[in-house]
Amino acid sequence: MLDYPSLAAVAAVVREGTFERAAAALGITPSAVSQRVRGLEERLGAILIVRGQPATPTPLGRTLCAHLDRVRLLEHDLAPALGPAAGAGERLTVPVAVNADSLATWFPTAAAAFARATRATLDIALDDEAHTAARLRSGEVLAAVTAEREPVPGCRTLPLGALAYAACASPDFYARHFPDGVTATALEAAPCLRFDRRDFLQARWAQAALGVERLGPVHWVPSTHGFLDLTRLGLGWGLHPVVMVEAEIDAGRLIELVPGRRSAVPLYWTVTRLHAGALSRLTRAVRAAAGTVLRR
Repeated sequence: MLDYPSLAAVAAVVREGTFERAAAALGITPSAVSQRVRGLEERLGAILIVRGQPATPTPLGRTLCAHLDRVRLLEHDLAPALGPAAGAGERLTVPVAVNADSLATWFPTAAAAFARATRATLDIALDDEAHTAARLRSGEVLAAVTAEREPVPGCRTLPLGALAYAACASPDFYARHFPDGVTATALEAAPCLRFDRRDFLQARWAQAALGVERLGPVHWVPSTHGFLDLTRLGLGWGLHPVVMVEAEIDAGRLIELVPGRRSAVPLYWTVTRLHAGALSRLTRAVRAAAGTVLRR
């Protein structure tokens, strides 16, 4: 049998990043946290945490943390029947991975509905939709909004719909860089915005719309709302969720580079196959919120 108080200390260090913050979260001293972690490592004969700034889990440490997350989910369902002495007053935290554009558009509605229906909280990890499933495979999260439709072992994948994007620029930027309209030559020279090094949405759109093989200068903007603000200010052109810019386009504050030529990114909800009430309620909230924004 695992020593769950010690495993909880390991999980706290991984979550908080340091032994001191883990101690504060658990309400014990840093030395007590260190003793619990070291004791469990000695009993298992393996290192669970790589000491550093921040502390990070080894593969075995991450596996054990994922196991603890699942145990806590099941215990949360039992708590009302077992009474306060069994920990009914403890608050459950569900780790999930979400892409930035979903978090900026429809996912907050799901999170709010989930919070109203349960006493649980969410620990949201932000990542590109093409990479959130990797966090699920590693055991870092229990569910993820992802662009991958391939099944993840031990999980089920549900289609949510597609998030539509429009390529936009400010009127001033459009006048400066596309005086003769949006052509392949002009697009290759005009500055564009990218979220990060893994964001190829602009490149895919440019290639599909105008056959452009190479984009112009890039501004790196790792924020969905910052992306939109800087587009409004004329820093560059970029693709934005249609739900965020439709009113801006209609009002003339933004210009769609090629009207009607939009991209769509299919999204899926991949969740661990665990019969836990909190996960079921979260899944219902996610599907309901996604259905109001995403295209089927």
